[in-house]
Amino acid sequence: MASITEIADKFFVACETGKGWEGCNAYCTPDATFAAQAEPLADVRSLQQYCDWMKGLLGFMPDGHYELVSFATDEKRRNVSAYAVFHATHTGQGGPVPPTGKKVATDYVYVMQFDGDKIKHMQKIWHSGLAVKALGWA
Repeated sequence: MASITEIADKFFVACETGKGWEGCNAYCTPDATFAAQAEPLADVRSLQQYCDWMKGLLGFMPDGHYELVSFATDEKRRNVSAYAVFHATHTGQGGPVPPTGKKVATDYVYVMQFDGDKIKHMQKIWHSGLAVKALGWA
C-alpha cells in the first residue's frame, strides 16, 4: 500500500495541473469534503467540486502553475500539508470578468485529511482577497 505522503503527492499534482475530479478521484473517498474561508470558494463543499473548479480556473488562466514550497506528513493525525505558490495570468475567456492580462502569485496551503489510504477532507488556506485584487477582479 502506498503511503499517505505518496497519495497526497499524486493528488496534489493531479489537482494543480487541472485534471479535475476524473484525474483526482482515485486518491479520495467518493464523498470527500472540502472547506475554505475564501470568497471565490464559498459554495464549494466537496472535493469533487474543488477539483473541477481548479480545472476550470486553468481554462482561463492557461499559464497557471504551482511552485511547491513545503510538503509535510503528520502520521499521528493522518494528514498531509502542502504549501505552494500559484502563479498565473488571466488571459482566457470564462473568468469572472473579461481577461485582464494581470498576473498573480498567491500563497496557499492544502491540509489533506486521510481515512485509510484515501483523502476524506481537504482544507484550503488562502487569502483570496489579495489574489482577486492582483488579477483586477475587484
